[in-house]
Amino acid sequence: MYFQKKRCIAMLLAGGQGSRLKVLTEKTAKPAVPFGGKYRIIDFPLSNCVNSGIDTVGILTQYQPLELNEYIGNGQPWGLNKTHSCAQVLPPYERHDKKSGWYKGTANAIYQNIDFIDRYNPEYVVILSGDHIYKMDYAAMVAFHEKNAASCTIAVRNVPLAEASRFGILNTNPDGSIYEFEEKPKHPKSTNASMGIYVFNWAVLREALIADEEDPNSSNDFGKNIIPRLLNAGHKMMAYAFDGYWKDVGTIDSLWEANMELLGKNPEFNIRGDERHKICARNSALPSSFIDEDAKIFNAFVAEGCEVYGTVRHSVISVGCTIGEDALVEDSVVMPGVVIEPGAIVRHAILGENSRVCRNAVVGGAYGENEKKKISVTSKGAVVPENTVLSPGEML
Repeated sequence: MYFQKKRCIAMLLAGGQGSRLKVLTEKTAKPAVPFGGKYRIIDFPLSNCVNSGIDTVGILTQYQPLELNEYIGNGQPWGLNKTHSCAQVLPPYERHDKKSGWYKGTANAIYQNIDFIDRYNPEYVVILSGDHIYKMDYAAMVAFHEKNAASCTIAVRNVPLAEASRFGILNTNPDGSIYEFEEKPKHPKSTNASMGIYVFNWAVLREALIADEEDPNSSNDFGKNIIPRLLNAGHKMMAYAFDGYWKDVGTIDSLWEANMELLGKNPEFNIRGDERHKICARNSALPSSFIDEDAKIFNAFVAEGCEVYGTVRHSVISVGCTIGEDALVEDSVVMPGVVIEPGAIVRHAILGENSRVCRNAVVGGAYGENEKKKISVTSKGAVVPENTVLSPGEML
């Protein structure tokens, strides 16, 4: 089979368990978790690839892959099903040498797919994570990488000094070249936090991956092993500054916050009316939503296929949901297919797909302006029985 040579391809790491999302990822891979009413988390890096002119994407799956694999399909929603383009799902598999199997780390996942990358013989490989919400032009980052004749370029963003110890920190020279990498340092020397987005020269990365795999003491991780290995070998490595919106939605709180940051006339993250950086998703092909004449909606997203009879305030209502009469949904994320029966109250919550809040039940609670919110969560298909209470921060 003939594979056209590519200047650049992307490898999207989408196999993480997402355990910090707790009940939301018991049956769903983290990149397949719904977001923003009509999207899945993985829609954002995939759309970024297409918007950046990258038409070949390897998607490395592992944990709970069925739903994610079905969602990706042949890549058609993102225009990745054309001649000489693809969205290729790459699960772990056993090779003849018995060295493969489950992905042991981020670097090992790419190592196991060297043959896939070699098909296209690219000059550059972009390594991405499947669990971040952002818009980014990878083509500009590749151009920066090429201009600086780097072996590796890492996207960075400034974070508050108090938070820097949570990230991999890149210490740089005045020209942006990296001289030191610190993995979650107790006393960070800078606030240049790695975003986990890398551009590599494929020849350099290929050699580093093989050497890393042969090291029995390696964790097979980009941050812990590959980046330090290349630095120690004297490769030129650059930091690419990114100042746009970016959010790691790996926790309940951050997922809830990112959804809330879509709302308002001037949202922190605007996904409306931006044709240059359009986010594509698999279309559910549902009819337009029905909003009853007695319904009240304030500062909210209501996706297609919904029926709203009650009150929705400062919330994201996903496709195919029903909000019953005299029900109240406030400061909440309602995922696809949820039914909220008449008289139910939902506050500061994330309701998992196809869950049901029965008549007069209460999920969550109200908070003062400066009070820390505890997000109540229901799992996929969960049922909150009639007249019961799911307390703030409780999960079902």
